[in-house]
Parts: sequence; structure tokens; C-alpha cells
Amino acid sequence: MSMTVRRLTRAATAGLVAAAALTAAAHSAEAADTLGSAAAGQGRYFGTAVAANHLGEADYAATLDREFSSVTPENEMKWDATEPSRGTFSFGSADRIVDHAQSQGMDVRGHTLVWHSQLPSWVGSLGASDLRTAMNDHINGLMGHYKGEIHSWDVVNEAFQDGGSGARRSSPFQDKLGNGFIEEAFRTARAADPAAKLCYNDYNTDGVNAKSNAVYDMVKDFKSRGVPIDCVGFQSHFNSNSPVPSDYRQNLQRFADLGVDVQITELDIEGSGSAQAADYTKVVEACLAVSRCTGMTVWGVTDKYSWRSSGTPLLFDGNYSEKPAYDAVLSALGGSGDPGDPDDPGDPGDGTPSCTATYTRTADWSSGYNGQVTITAGGEPISSWTATVTLPAQQSVSALWNGTPTWSGNVMTVRPSWNGTLAAGASTGFGFTVAKNGSDAAPVIGTCTAS
Repeated sequence: MSMTVRRLTRAATAGLVAAAALTAAAHSAEAADTLGSAAAGQGRYFGTAVAANHLGEADYAATLDREFSSVTPENEMKWDATEPSRGTFSFGSADRIVDHAQSQGMDVRGHTLVWHSQLPSWVGSLGASDLRTAMNDHINGLMGHYKGEIHSWDVVNEAFQDGGSGARRSSPFQDKLGNGFIEEAFRTARAADPAAKLCYNDYNTDGVNAKSNAVYDMVKDFKSRGVPIDCVGFQSHFNSNSPVPSDYRQNLQRFADLGVDVQITELDIEGSGSAQAADYTKVVEACLAVSRCTGMTVWGVTDKYSWRSSGTPLLFDGNYSEKPAYDAVLSALGGSGDPGDPDDPGDPGDGTPSCTATYTRTADWSSGYNGQVTITAGGEPISSWTATVTLPAQQSVSALWNGTPTWSGNVMTVRPSWNGTLAAGASTGFGFTVAKNGSDAAPVIGTCTAS
């Protein structure tokens, strides 16, 4: 879709967006009973990462539309997805997310313009002069397509090393263009869409440490010299080895004191039950305590599609049931929701066989990778299960174990070979080896069905 057609489409849907916003406002006025409406009552957004290929799943779309006021495309705006060949842009999947968000009156965060990862191979092969041109062309092409439609952009992502040095991360941009590439990217982005908020985004910067100090020094320098930066994103991926730091709020505040907004951009917390709920509460309370913390985004709608699915890090489980962490977040935001009907189909223990399927890439090399799908029974025992794996068109499966596959095009349907019977809550799985054939994209794991 051309930029002109895109803008005409945006104008044509403005009435629909306005109507959706009015509906959401009326809903919020009745009761702050969802994450988005409760956050709005605190002057913030509450968003989630969205994958375009899940929007056709009814429960996924219904949960997204009901609960969230902002979306971030999970992979669909990254460089490999939007400009796989130099100068040739592809916006189909990202457009689908943006159009869906607009139809629901949601804001959109753009993620991400310049990042060392998920780059098409042609980017790394460029010399310095060509790379500078390509970087600026990519920013202009992507931001130009969505001009006026994106609330905030992660302009540069993860440019600093982990550890105690505070040094810049090695990447094609850093290695060939030097430290100045970040400033140049922000200046190009400001010219491309002056109305959008421009953010720097990183992980392991949630507390005061060498890495966050390095980012802090950069932001302070940018603000002193008039480099256009509006916000800093804190990914906030937490688990038992990397818990919510005790100085989390203080760290957010010191960045806000530099004159930038702060946003929690990729929140997920591994765990379960009351401990997970308590950690989510700490994060929400920290954001609410910092006036320039403008919103929070959890990195996914449901545990079953999380990149850390084995750690069950999100607010909805694999059956889209609200977890204790959901109730804790809603309460911390000042909302008052219905904790759920235990007689709903799919709730654990209601007599309906159910299962979830979660995916992990367990090994990776230049020409292929190994994937593992974990099948977990719901609240009742099951005697059999079925899961689908949709591969990118270029990829092919060369081996599969602990399952029996059938094929329809690039969709592999897998049933048990010996491991169909599972007790309630028990897990099994199957694995496979994939030849990439030029595509490093992840397969899509369909809904697990059980009997």
C-alpha cells in the first residue's frame, strides 16, 4: 500500500476510530474493569505486544480488544520484516496490526527502527557510506508509511552491552558508523514524523547499574545538546535470577528528571500465583509513582504465545483465563474487575479436556534450527492431543521426534506417537529440525486440541 493510499485509508477510518474511542470512554465511565480502562483512569496506557498471525484467533482478538489500550507489533515492524531487500518495503503484516488497533481506538507503538538483530543479510554487507544511507532510508521509509499513526517509536534498540563496562554493543551500525549513529537516527526520525514520540529502548537497565548509567549519560548528553529524544523504554523482563530491582522506581524517576517520558515497554515476569502477582504490583506501583511514566506494555497477550512460555510470564494463561497477576495489576491500577466465572468452558477443573502448546527454539545455526513444542494438559486428564505448526514458506522440516506428522502445504499437524495420555497439568512434547532455506522466521504454533 502506498503512503498516499495509506493516508487516505487512515482518513476514511477516522470516524470508526472515533466511535471506538467513544465506546471505550463510555465503558471506562461505567467501571474501570479492564486493564486499559483502569490505566486510563490513572492517565496512562496499558498495552501489549501483538502478532498479526494470531489476530484471526477469536479468543486472542477478544482478549486484546477488551483489555488493552495500546499495541506494539512484536516482529512485524522490524527491519527483516519491512525491508527484506534494499529499497523494497513490505508492510502487509504491520498494516494488519495498525488497522486492527485503529478499529479499536488503540494507540500503536512502533518497534523498532534501528537494531542489531533481525537484520536482513544485505544490511551487514554494506560499507559505511552505504550503510548510513540505508539506515536513513529505512527510517524514512518506515516512518513515512505510518506518519501520524504511531504514538511512540523505539528509534534505537539495545545499543549498549551487558555487564559492567557500559560500552556500546558491537553491531553493523556501531562498528561502521561509530557512536554518532544513535544521534543521527533520532534526528532523521524527528524529521520523518515530527509528531511521534522518539524513544531509546533497552533491557537490563531497570535498576541503577553500569548499563543504565551509560544510557542515562547518553540521554543527559542528548537533552543538553538538543538531540530529539522524548522517551526511554525499559523492557523489564524479570525472573528469579533477574528480579524487580529494589531501586526500580528511583531509576525510572532519575530518567524522568532529565526531561523525558519513561515507558515500560516489554514487561513480563516469570512465575505464578501470589509471588508473580506481587512482582507485577511492584512494577505498576513504580510507574504510577513517577508522573512521567506514561504507560506499560506487557510482552504478549497469553502465556502460550510468549517467547518465555515455559516461565508462564504473562497476565493470561494459555486458555486466556485471568491469572492472580491480572487481578493484582487491575487492583494496583485502581480497577475493580470480575475475577472470572469458574464455570466458564476451558477453566481448569470444569470437566472439559484441554491443552496448551508452547514453542521454544532449542538450537540454532546458520542453515537451520531445532524447535521444541511442549504440550501441557489443562485441568483434566487427556488421552490424546493435536497441535499445528505453520512454517514460513521457505522452510522445511528434515526430522521430527516424539510425534506423528501429517502435512497440508506448509502446515504440519502433529499427533502423539506414544505420548498422548497426560494427567491434569502434566506435559510432554515433540521436537523437529528445520532447514531455514534463507528464512530465520519462527514457525506459528496453532491452538492445541485435546480429547
